[in-house]
Amino acid sequence: MCINRILWCGLLCLGLIPVMTHADELVGGALTTEESDHLTNAKQVTTKFPRAGEGYFSPDGKEVIFQAYPLGYPFYQIFVQPLDTGVPRMISTGRGRTTCAYYTRDGQSLLFASSHSDPLIEQTEKAARDLEKQGGRRRYQWDFDPHMDLYTIQHDGTGLKRLTDTPGYDAEGSYSHDGKQIVFTSGRDGDADLFIMDADGTNVRQLTNVDGYDGGPFFSPDDQWIIYRSDRQKEHMLQLFIVSVDGKQEFQLTNNLDQVHWCPYFHPNQKSIIWSAADYTKGPMGANFDLWTMPLTFADGKVTGGEPKRITTHEKADVLPVFSPDGKQLMWTSNRTADGTSQLWIADWKE
Repeated sequence: MCINRILWCGLLCLGLIPVMTHADELVGGALTTEESDHLTNAKQVTTKFPRAGEGYFSPDGKEVIFQAYPLGYPFYQIFVQPLDTGVPRMISTGRGRTTCAYYTRDGQSLLFASSHSDPLIEQTEKAARDLEKQGGRRRYQWDFDPHMDLYTIQHDGTGLKRLTDTPGYDAEGSYSHDGKQIVFTSGRDGDADLFIMDADGTNVRQLTNVDGYDGGPFFSPDDQWIIYRSDRQKEHMLQLFIVSVDGKQEFQLTNNLDQVHWCPYFHPNQKSIIWSAADYTKGPMGANFDLWTMPLTFADGKVTGGEPKRITTHEKADVLPVFSPDGKQLMWTSNRTADGTSQLWIADWKE
């Protein structure tokens, strides 16, 4: 798979207005009546950006980190925002593409991927600005930027440290729950696969090695498993997989090539996962992403998934769901906003 091809992570739908397939009454202007069976007290978290999303909670649940387009700049940057004040602060360098931010387990440092080291950054920025000038808001897309590497930075914005320096895309990183390891996606061997390294960037080892894109990995709460998405069966048609941290055991959790399944995330009790999926039988233009959950059973070294349950039914896209550390709240990205832009949302979780 070419390292520069567009990452098919489902977010293309955020630039589209899908056709409504149901006529649910909205509760408080945010949740459908069906969604209120699972979610309450929904509120929009980000408001000051042309587009924002992929948010994660701080370890104490009081702050979130996310990517957003700053006004006047053509690429996402990384921001933190306390939930009580709602005031965002940029922590990335302000240059290049950035994505996939995450907190260290003590909350003192922040992990993210950035291409600000691109030696031709001025030309890259100009090309993006020229594209915007050609007409209107650009639809979301993500490239496997070969200059993308993983960095950490202190919460106060000092001490930027580069963790990866290998040719090819390195991004989509997250920490183990003991804070000792990072799992990430890398194209260093010419194909996007999963890798694990120590938290300081040393001791890198490959976890998956198959044709196709493997990405979006997260550790299970007990740090014994990693959940991720892959299009190894059919290009772009992502399915969910789980693999042991030693790479010896792997199980497929979804297997429907008429649907795209991606962005899986564990509930803190490890009894279930949540993710986003859409029916692609009519192609991307007819697809709308909703959130789903699935119970997991761990027994005798095997992992099996139970019956999926649909959580959201809104006419707009719902993607990139994550639970708060205590499992009592759900945060996700949606363009159910009044102005149609994709932003972060938070609701209380009823299950």
